[in-house]
Amino acid sequence: MNFDILSLDGKKTGSMELSADVFGREVRKDLLARAVTWQLAAARAGLAFTKTRGEINRTKKKVYRQKGTGGARHGAKTANIFVGGGVVFGPRGREFAHNLTKKVRQLALKTAFSSKAQAGDLIILSDIATKSHKTKDLASQLEKLGASRATFIVDANDANFEKASRNLPFIKVLPTEGANVYDILRYTKLVMTENAVKMLEARLSGEGSTDAKPAKEPKAKAAKPAAKAKAAEDKPAKKAPAKKPAAKKAKAE
Repeated sequence: MNFDILSLDGKKTGSMELSADVFGREVRKDLLARAVTWQLAAARAGLAFTKTRGEINRTKKKVYRQKGTGGARHGAKTANIFVGGGVVFGPRGREFAHNLTKKVRQLALKTAFSSKAQAGDLIILSDIATKSHKTKDLASQLEKLGASRATFIVDANDANFEKASRNLPFIKVLPTEGANVYDILRYTKLVMTENAVKMLEARLSGEGSTDAKPAKEPKAKAAKPAAKAKAAEDKPAKKAPAKKPAAKKAKAE
């Protein structure tokens, strides 16, 4: 898969061959959905917490007398039927994160890259170096490039680009180590530097293969030291034990 390399001004500076294993896979929406759900679940704080009637700090004095009121009998204001009392079966704080196997995560990341490449929403830049640190200048460049709503995956950040992109609300800049499915799919365009593409291809190529591992060679037995071998040769051979003479048969009567 041959792809053009552009400058930040939109001019073509070259081309490169993309790996079919990373950018040419079949788009599987089920894998993308699982990866996004896994990421969002891990980001949830789960801080909702309610107190039971045993944890409410209120007086335990009897509300009113036991008999003669015509109402139900109560011993404290911490009961759940009173305002400010305990909560029955309320949230107690929870962890929403769940596991997703490494093989599925890697395959989903490849699928996300492939979806952008096949939809024509992938842009490869030679670098992101800019002369100006002003947000206005970078915004006009990205508008011409068609990447005003984009996720940038870069191999090394530029100081001017970092300052200029800080105030752009629909621009997300990530290092290659931070590439993830959610941020790739979050915005319309995916912009990658040439070196970032090579680094990610090297990292993802060959992962998840089903090839069998090569069998380990048996370890060779260590040779005996020369001194031990000589001592073994000098030892006299053990004599075979002499056979006992067979017992004479009893004379027949």
